[in-house]
Amino acid sequence: MAFTEKLLWAPGPVQVGGYRLKRYHIGSDPAGLDPAVEKAAYSVLPDLLPAPDTSLKAGFVVVHQGEGSDAYVSAYCWTRGSALSFAGAAAGQPALGCPDLSPTHFVRLTRPLVGHVWELAPLRHERDTWVRHLLAPERPDLEGYLADHYREGSTGPDPLG
Repeated sequence: MAFTEKLLWAPGPVQVGGYRLKRYHIGSDPAGLDPAVEKAAYSVLPDLLPAPDTSLKAGFVVVHQGEGSDAYVSAYCWTRGSALSFAGAAAGQPALGCPDLSPTHFVRLTRPLVGHVWELAPLRHERDTWVRHLLAPERPDLEGYLADHYREGSTGPDPLG
């Protein structure tokens, strides 16, 4: 099977569990994620967030609908000002401990996985954006960070470098 990039959408920030999170959705269907998968992913999200340890309480979430019955939610939260925490959940993937093939029955990952190759596309952007808006300026700009998302379209290489 040949590798193909997937589609990426950035539907705007959401507030969950005291955190303000940018959102990224990844899938192959140009119509977007299945609404039932999206709803199930966001229902498990509060359980993936760490106890906030800074006043900024920000990060990003990636929801990825696979080709078959699999789906994933990855929560990345900024902690201690410059460290990125991770927690994830999977659905419809028995090899990852899922009890069935339902793409809406998410279970927390217990293996030390960070994400699929498609889910990693926004990571470098998020690092650079955190530095640009929160660490480098004299006055941190959380609103600027939340508005500055990875470009929508393909999960492939960023044409801007």
